Amino acid sequence: MPLSLRLLIAAVLLCAAHQAQASSVTCSASQSDISFGAVDPFGGAVTSNATLNYSCTYNCSGLLDCLVGGLSGAFVSMCFNIESGAQGGGNCNPRRMQSGTSNMQFQIYKDASYANSWGSDSGCAGSPAQATMSFPILGNGSAQTGSLTVYGRVPGGQTSLVPGSYSNAFTGAATKLSYQANIALLSAGTYPSCGTASNGSFPFTASASVARQCTVSTTDLDFGSKGPLTSAALASSTITTQCTNTTAYQIGLDNGINASGTTRRMRRSSSGDYLSYELYSDAARSLRWGNTLNVDRVGATGNAAQQSFTVYGKVPAQTTPQAGTYTDTVKVTVTY
Repeated sequence: MPLSLRLLIAAVLLCAAHQAQASSVTCSASQSDISFGAVDPFGGAVTSNATLNYSCTYNCSGLLDCLVGGLSGAFVSMCFNIESGAQGGGNCNPRRMQSGTSNMQFQIYKDASYANSWGSDSGCAGSPAQATMSFPILGNGSAQTGSLTVYGRVPGGQTSLVPGSYSNAFTGAATKLSYQANIALLSAGTYPSCGTASNGSFPFTASASVARQCTVSTTDLDFGSKGPLTSAALASSTITTQCTNTTAYQIGLDNGINASGTTRRMRRSSSGDYLSYELYSDAARSLRWGNTLNVDRVGATGNAAQQSFTVYGKVPAQTTPQAGTYTDTVKVTVTY
């Protein structure tokens, strides 16, 4: 073989080796926010998805590099790391969102079954999510894109949550894109590890809200069977509320459906016979329980647990009406 031909082959191989070192891959990523919307402290889990988009470009450098570099392919490995976030307080499992001093637990997952939490190479919540892509020969100057679904979940049963807007900003070092590329002649290569270098970030915010709310239930007030009403008849019943933590509220009782002015009355069926009675908020039956805000209602502050209030009833001595069953319906109103 002539010496000149051997030198030409050596030159080509030298250029190819140079391409393997000079060609490069650059990648970037971005992510949409995770918005959970309204979370009910007394309800079940709430889920939300976001999308992480990534792209990589394979570039050569210099005339000879690009001419010969067309014979090389690239294998790219990417790792997407998520830490605890600015409001996370270092908590990773579970993560948290904050509203003032109130913390809402949540977690970010790599799968739709919410089994594999999305973490980082520092060990926060587990391992990072990964992706790979490859560039074939003659791929210089080309770009590729891809995406991952980000799965978020707020577990149910967080009854102590305070009403407000909750968030955690995953900015700064809270997210990290790490990647490495293996550039191989004739694409005869393998995928490398992601490495741990910080090659970019994909900031996002996780958010949720908690609204003030109350539920109420009651028991009936039964005075029983009475003879001549020559003395007062007494009875009591219970109102039970459950309101979000720190929620101030007032319970009001209207005058019923048979009232005459402000006098509460029970009625016998559809007749014109009535029996007057009254409802009080104290056992001494001196504080009438009415329906005017800040006047004769009963006030309290929710603590996320059930709270019970006794309604004290009294049928005063009065002219005994015709025998029968007397009833009334009183509406309970909770204002918060």
